Amino acid sequence: MNIMLENLRFSFNCKIVKNNDLELAKISPQEKTLLVGFPSNGLVGTFSISYLIHHLKMKYIGDVEVSDLPSTLFVEEGEILAPIRVYNKNNLFVIISDVPFDQYLAEKFALAVHAFCKDHTIKKIVLVSGMESVNQKEDGPKIYGLVTHPILESKLYDNQIPKFLNGSIFGTDAAIISVFRKTNIPVMVLYAECHSFFPDPEASIIAIVTLAKILDIEIDIKDIQNKIDTLRIQHRNLMEETLRTLQEKKTRAPQIYR
Repeated sequence: MNIMLENLRFSFNCKIVKNNDLELAKISPQEKTLLVGFPSNGLVGTFSISYLIHHLKMKYIGDVEVSDLPSTLFVEEGEILAPIRVYNKNNLFVIISDVPFDQYLAEKFALAVHAFCKDHTIKKIVLVSGMESVNQKEDGPKIYGLVTHPILESKLYDNQIPKFLNGSIFGTDAAIISVFRKTNIPVMVLYAECHSFFPDPEASIIAIVTLAKILDIEIDIKDIQNKIDTLRIQHRNLMEETLRTLQEKKTRAPQIYR
């Protein structure tokens, strides 16, 4: 199966582009973990992963190129940034996308993530996304977990994360899960209940706090709230673009039913 995925990688022309001026962190005896975030429901993945990049002062090490992705660049404080970037600190890596994917590009993105994991001996992946909740709760949003391999089941239990038991998964989430459930690299998906049509800072805070537990790092809740409000204003256009992408391709985000 790994050979088949490798062939698909080249036929789809997905590749990792490293920054020539920067070097990857040295290999450590500890296992390497990859966090993945991209625009989806409530922009939960985008917000939470962006916050951790800044909070941990992670180092930008390169970009991920996916063929057929429309030419897009972002400018932040005078710096030109690619839409899909890679960051690193010690044994923690991040791939974050600032552009949403339709189903066609989602499959290519998933294969590019797989290629990165093989090249950098990643041992496990944590994917952060939003989940449309049919029944809104008065006590705030909840977070649920889903794993592709039994080896990560204990992580859910140890961090008191209830398992996502019933529902449907579509789009980029499904593309990544479909690729990695056939490999030996386990994936944990964290789904925070959120609003489907608006940036959801409350859901993002739940995701960040949960990530902090899993990664065993300390997080200041007040600091999160201040930065999340700023991100919500900055990413209004991204939320609109994400909704258009999901609606045009009739892609649905995960739902949980109770």
